Amino acid sequence: MINREDNPDFLNSFLDYTVTILNKSPNTIKEYNYDLATFLKFIKVHFKMTDEENFSNITIKDMSIDTLKKIKLDDIHAFLSYLTNTYHSKATTRARKVSSIRVFFNYLCAKANLIEINPAQNLETPKLDRRLPKYLSLEDSIKLLDVTSNEDNRNYQRDYAIITLFLNCGMRLAELVGINIQDIDFSENRMTVIGKGNKERAVYLNKACVHAVNEYLAVRPKEGIKTDKLNSKNALFLSERKERISRRTVQNIVDKELKAAGLDTNKYSVHKLRHTAATLMYQYGNVDIRALQEVLGHESISTTEIYTHVANEQARDAIENNPLANI
Repeated sequence: MINREDNPDFLNSFLDYTVTILNKSPNTIKEYNYDLATFLKFIKVHFKMTDEENFSNITIKDMSIDTLKKIKLDDIHAFLSYLTNTYHSKATTRARKVSSIRVFFNYLCAKANLIEINPAQNLETPKLDRRLPKYLSLEDSIKLLDVTSNEDNRNYQRDYAIITLFLNCGMRLAELVGINIQDIDFSENRMTVIGKGNKERAVYLNKACVHAVNEYLAVRPKEGIKTDKLNSKNALFLSERKERISRRTVQNIVDKELKAAGLDTNKYSVHKLRHTAATLMYQYGNVDIRALQEVLGHESISTTEIYTHVANEQARDAIENNPLANI
């Protein structure tokens, strides 16, 4: 939850802009607020505007536009260096901070006209390591589904439907949690989900998904569901407290079932199930890369292309493991 009272007016104005004009999701807004609050606290230390070194105790409410006007590209680089040296932050973490800072200063300079020079105009994104995604094999995926269908678990219909949707549709955690019953069109075997940037897309359901969801709907609580701001009454998946299931609960479910299947929870997670779905579709489904991009809701085709790299690596391994390789 964002505490706007702790923010200077210009930061709150930026957050309002990202909500109303850029149509960013609540999670993105929270990330912007956290990233920029951290950056502004660093600036107060960097400019010797405070003796407090504990970031949690530094206030930014009193920061002025004049301070922002003094910020140069070198100061932003110093912030990124601080993150690297102090917190050993990964390139992906710094890249997110860069994105937040770039959008923020573009707003201040080009939209709100609060500053004349944009110090982040030439700010580069840290080079990211292109690592191949971790994913479950087909055999391990089947094992996970088998374990999850165990009737000893009183919520097995719900948990099985969750795992089935992850492994078959490759949806994100936030997308699954946000599904409402009315988002599902059983006549077309299609579901509407809200992805990154509040973008709506259609997800098609195969027989396994339709069966699993129907099995769960048959036992889904119908009475005593909470009336709340989470719109729990319409939520597809409910917690034992009869409210929309939380991300943390879904993560715990996946973690529990992975352990039950004898799979390494340090290696696999909810997001790895998304990787698994994409990899299995590409390897076994003869799926065009553009179609896979649409299924996964990737904005850029370059993000989807990593799954072609997985296939290429497997082809390399096949050659290396040929029994004639070492003769």
